[in-house]
Order: sequence, then structure tokens, then C-alpha cells
Amino acid sequence: MAKAVLSKENIKLNVNLNSKDEAIRYTGAILVDGGYVESVYVDKMFEREEMATTYMGNFLAIPHGTDEAKKNVLETGISVVTVPNGVDFGDGNIAKILIGIAGKGDEHLQILSNIAIVCSDEDNIDKILNANSEQEIMDLFSEVQ
Repeated sequence: MAKAVLSKENIKLNVNLNSKDEAIRYTGAILVDGGYVESVYVDKMFEREEMATTYMGNFLAIPHGTDEAKKNVLETGISVVTVPNGVDFGDGNIAKILIGIAGKGDEHLQILSNIAIVCSDEDNIDKILNANSEQEIMDLFSEVQ
């Protein structure tokens, strides 16, 4: 049976990260530790970040691998990390919510769509940042699936 795309183990609240590199590595490590991706996928996340920032606005960054990294994805999964102090993703763009994604085939497109629906609403951004439990974040994302 396939794993849940988002599980409590993939959500880390109120993490202190000091740099974009640390943020990408932390977000990717959750996917590696959960068995969603091979460890080389994290390197591909850095390659993707060099091509164009994964900062989306609204305090949100979505680190993910390159198209070439699809072969390193074992299972579709996402990780969610809240960083109340924020991480500078360049040009003063501060990310307080990091959502790492790994999708098999074209499944990442549906994941991105769901993330966009949830995170386009500033109230939801506040709910994610102020969440006291992983379940609160899981509930927020399950509403759009």
C-alpha cells in the first residue's frame, strides 16, 4: 500500500534554520528519511534552486528536485517545515513555510495545485505558521484533496 503523501512524521513545527542551504537540506532530509526519495534527490533540489528560486511569495518556498531527479523518487511525498524566524531565499525573500515535494510521474502537478490552493489564502498561511500540532496542518491540506 502506498504511504500517505503527508504524514505527521513529515511535518516539523517551529524549526530554527539559518540559511537557504540549511533549509533545503532539512526539508529534503525528511523526504529521504521517510523513504520517499534516494539521498541524491537532495542534491537535485540544490540544482533546481540554482536554476530558479523555489520561493513562491506569501512566506512560502517549495524546494524540489529537477525533472531529471524523477528517477530518484521512490514514492510521492511532501514535507512541511515551519520556520517562524524565516529563512532568506535571496533578494530579501523570507520563507517561513517550506514544503518539500517529490512526485512520481506527474503526481507533483496535483501536489503543487493543492499547495497553491491552500497557500494562496493568507489566512491559511497564518494557520500553518501558528499551528500547534501536525494534525492541524494535515487537516488544512486534506480539505483540498
